[in-house]
Amino acid sequence: MNSLEKRTAASLAAVFAVRMLGLFMILPILPLFAKELNNATPFLIGLTIGIYGLTQASFQIPLGLLSDKIGRKPVIIGGLLVFTLGSVIAALSDDIYIIIIGRAIQGSGAIAATTMALAADLSREDHRAKVMGLIGMSIGIAFAVAMVIGPLISQWAGLSGVFWTTALLAIIGILLITFTVPTPKQTKTHRDAGIIGAYIMPVLKQGTLLRMNASVFLLHLLMTANFSVLPLIFRDQLHLAGTEHWKIYLPVLAISIIFSLPMIIIAEKFRKIKAVFIVAVVLLLLSQGLLGVTQFQFYPLMLSFLIFFIGFNFLEAVQPSLVAKYSDVNNKGTAMGVYSTSQFFGIFVGGTVGGLVLQHWGISGVFIFGSIIAALLLLVALSLPKPDFFKTQIIKLKNEYLNNPHKTEQYLLSINGVKQAAISLEEGVAYIKVDKLELDESELVNLQNDQKQGG
Repeated sequence: MNSLEKRTAASLAAVFAVRMLGLFMILPILPLFAKELNNATPFLIGLTIGIYGLTQASFQIPLGLLSDKIGRKPVIIGGLLVFTLGSVIAALSDDIYIIIIGRAIQGSGAIAATTMALAADLSREDHRAKVMGLIGMSIGIAFAVAMVIGPLISQWAGLSGVFWTTALLAIIGILLITFTVPTPKQTKTHRDAGIIGAYIMPVLKQGTLLRMNASVFLLHLLMTANFSVLPLIFRDQLHLAGTEHWKIYLPVLAISIIFSLPMIIIAEKFRKIKAVFIVAVVLLLLSQGLLGVTQFQFYPLMLSFLIFFIGFNFLEAVQPSLVAKYSDVNNKGTAMGVYSTSQFFGIFVGGTVGGLVLQHWGISGVFIFGSIIAALLLLVALSLPKPDFFKTQIIKLKNEYLNNPHKTEQYLLSINGVKQAAISLEEGVAYIKVDKLELDESELVNLQNDQKQGG
């Protein structure tokens, strides 16, 4: 990557991280404050946790499409201002209904799709995958950090202090966008990184992608429902103060990553992705039963929690890869946008229904509910077809080949190893999916202007 791309990757990863940190910090602590909030019930606590997912899912695609018209930075800065407003509203109140409104406003600043599109605007085709990868890594890091610092900040400054911290983080994000992130010379729609309105319905009609959307919906539903009760178990059953909860989250997350990494390597390198995917879902199902019966015993509970996160971390990492494998070459970005929207809907349903189940059937009821969700996820996993391990390449075309896109597309498809091809005249590139074992790269050389990208 050149200096512009490195600066783009670092600054946008930081923007993504500070915003997601603000959203995630509430997960491990909000249930602990139920008695201190006016009108709070387990259902309303769960709704508070999940409501941002509803507004995030509702606004993400519209704001992504809006950024194609008015520019990326205005949408991102506006989204972060909205997020700041929601944080301040929540910080100034101890009434659960006002906090729910604040959380809903937080989620309305949905900038994920626009941020990815900005990253695509600022990176060359042959380095775009690296930039996207670094931004994606920031989400996982933010989640792990939030699990640790959320309880610490809440102990020092209370729940309002956590919301003030999220407001400060959003302001830092605005400063990064304004002064650090470069401004693109031109805004384009990118089929591999942006949402294209005309492709939304085709993506929704593709059965395998629908199953992936169901998969991520159920996964995040399960995760959020679990966090409606886990902080309560650590406090009430294990008698750990809120400030001590990081001592559970940090080692469990670290060890789970160590175990999930070999699973990811086996899935991708040895092309066993469906088999390992099913194993990970079985781990989730096992964890729900174990969490239900080990909630009073420290070490068995920690083992159950670890099993959950091994499965969760693997699926969180591999599901986007599967979406890329199952999507058509020209609608990958749109497929990822719909997938992300399904993820946030899962967070909303998980928090809301998890709180409702807790209110009526207690902690054990939540884990029974979680077992049902994990079983549904297993059915989805078993129904997935074996994916093709084709690689996506983006070829910047010479003008002579752009003048007759249909002929160029047919020529590409005639090359041994090229499985799909689509021409984007706006970007001046060809998107192709190739089987690396069959492809003769030399046949692509004459088409290329300056560069190509593997991803």
